[in-house]
Amino acid sequence: MLSATLPAFLPGFLLGLSLIVAIGAQNAFVLRQGLRGEHVMAVCLACALSDAALILAGVGGFAQAADRLPWLETATRYGGAAFLYVYGLRSLHAAFRADGALVPADAAPSHLGPTLATCLALTWLNPHVYLDTVVLIGSVSTQFAGAEGAFAAGAMTASFVFFFALGYGARLLRPVFARPGAWRALELVIAIVMCTIATTLLA
Repeated sequence: MLSATLPAFLPGFLLGLSLIVAIGAQNAFVLRQGLRGEHVMAVCLACALSDAALILAGVGGFAQAADRLPWLETATRYGGAAFLYVYGLRSLHAAFRADGALVPADAAPSHLGPTLATCLALTWLNPHVYLDTVVLIGSVSTQFAGAEGAFAAGAMTASFVFFFALGYGARLLRPVFARPGAWRALELVIAIVMCTIATTLLA
């Protein structure tokens, strides 16, 4: 069973992780909450569950749309590959910048309600999250006919692993990622993964 799902689960995990690990406002907010030790569980869970809902919508909805519109899979496959190349090149550029350190988001509310509202706004009001989860992950999932569920599970697992690792590991990682060089190395890894997946799509 594991051998049958792993070929779809692993690419889903790697793609999901590559998309979510990129430096952004949401990740900076999670990092800041982790550094402050405020509502870390709630914030990480809100981010991961939001991603899971969007990934399921993308994988399920896109597969149905592709059945009705045969040309959609080809168009989105090439479009997704182009997007991944651009994303990868952007990470490659960031890897060679002089300043690559992550700066946590500015003042966050201390009460749970406002904190979750801010977290959800950073997630659901960001147009890139729909490109990453619904469109990109949804389109790539069609390459794994019959194993879309395993692909989606891999992408969702990546979200849970990353957010909880970032939130709870923030204090441990602070000395490391305070150095721009650590973020440059991370961006380089992201660039390699993105471009590799894009090449696989075109092949």
